[in-house]
Amino acid sequence: MADNEKYESFLESLCGVVGAVKSNDPQLYTKYNVKRGLRNADGTGVVVGMTRVGDVRGYHTEDGEKIPEEGRLFYRGYDVYDIVNAARNEGRFGFEECCFLLLTGQLPNVHELTEVKEYLGNHRYLPFGFTEDMIMKAPSRNIMNKIARSVMASYSYDDNPDDTSLINVLRQSLNLIAQLPTIAAYSYQAKSYYFDNKSLVIHTPNPELSTSENFLAMIRPDSVYTRQEAELLDLCMMLHAEHGGGNNSSFTIRVVSSTGTDTYAAVTSAINSLKGPKHGGANHKVMAMVEDIKEHVNDIGDEEEIYRYLIKILKGEAFDNTGLIYGMGHAVYTLSDPRAVMLREKAEELAYATGFHKEYKLYNIIEKLTPKAMAELRGHDVIICANVDLYSGFVYSMLGIPPELFTPLFAIARLPGWCAHRIEELTVDPRIIRPAYKNVGGTKQYTVLSARN
Repeated sequence: MADNEKYESFLESLCGVVGAVKSNDPQLYTKYNVKRGLRNADGTGVVVGMTRVGDVRGYHTEDGEKIPEEGRLFYRGYDVYDIVNAARNEGRFGFEECCFLLLTGQLPNVHELTEVKEYLGNHRYLPFGFTEDMIMKAPSRNIMNKIARSVMASYSYDDNPDDTSLINVLRQSLNLIAQLPTIAAYSYQAKSYYFDNKSLVIHTPNPELSTSENFLAMIRPDSVYTRQEAELLDLCMMLHAEHGGGNNSSFTIRVVSSTGTDTYAAVTSAINSLKGPKHGGANHKVMAMVEDIKEHVNDIGDEEEIYRYLIKILKGEAFDNTGLIYGMGHAVYTLSDPRAVMLREKAEELAYATGFHKEYKLYNIIEKLTPKAMAELRGHDVIICANVDLYSGFVYSMLGIPPELFTPLFAIARLPGWCAHRIEELTVDPRIIRPAYKNVGGTKQYTVLSARN
């Protein structure tokens, strides 16, 4: 028997042993008041801390009852609608302003905004030898894997990596915010060259360009992009920059930061959290789901036919058999996700300008019919809204951004929020986060090796 077959058999036998262990009785969660997934019985999140970084609002409570309301998102107390609209009205890119706001808690004045843009622009370059040694010599099919490894490796290029003083963590945060788009772009080029047999194209970042402009220029062979494209990507990044301390990746960076570890280890943990399809990978699942619908529905404009297929998806009889319609529903938002509302508007503009209007209508139909389909299966009205993932992948695809960069873009955008939460965790209440698990496995009598079957 070949070694690989031998060890595969061994692993299968181990799976049998593990599978023989009884799963927890669902009644035990009630008996011991265990908050599964850190969720209360009504689905709301367990409050485990306080933050001034971001706020996500989708409902309020009256007499203990959850009352749905239109979703709102705040960065350091400022409504994201106001931040986005100000950048639009003034004809400027807004992601850099979000970075300053999230890290400092204050809106920058003209001088401060100029300074932070200059700092980021001049720190986009990677250290000498980094591209060749850390990216090209060990390419990965999964860009999230590569950027996580690259961020962790950045520790070795920092002369003062372990210092957790405020000024040092701010320096590290700004440097990573500047460099992560370059790391992601170069990781994608390496993947395209080594795994997709495409030409290797490495563009040097331009310190005069915004984050969104630089990213588009670095991933395209000719570096050509339009102002509209850069503005739309900038909008996506602004909307993804922060989402409260309770989302999985932000909570992860707070948990890891509470141990006192270095910035690179903490940020890497957040990236690895975001990689999961239940979190940052959701927009990729939306795209796959939509392609599946297009393959199995004869007319993507026929609402009745689409409705029947959505029912099949919800029953676990179609697509990935999970019973989930990706891009619909959120842990906090009920009537609307403000990010989805703003992104839908821009997606519509671009779709009609680029000939994707039929696909855009399909997304609209999914958003419209999913609550009805869920109500039919559950037997009562369902309050559910589209979340940002329903439209973000579609927008990226219209921008010509390859699917393997969808989640890395999420990481690039969310990094300022992660760093803000890390700083808050280190400075406000520096106590290690240590929740408890109730052991329900009981005790057993130890038997010596010779007496075991």
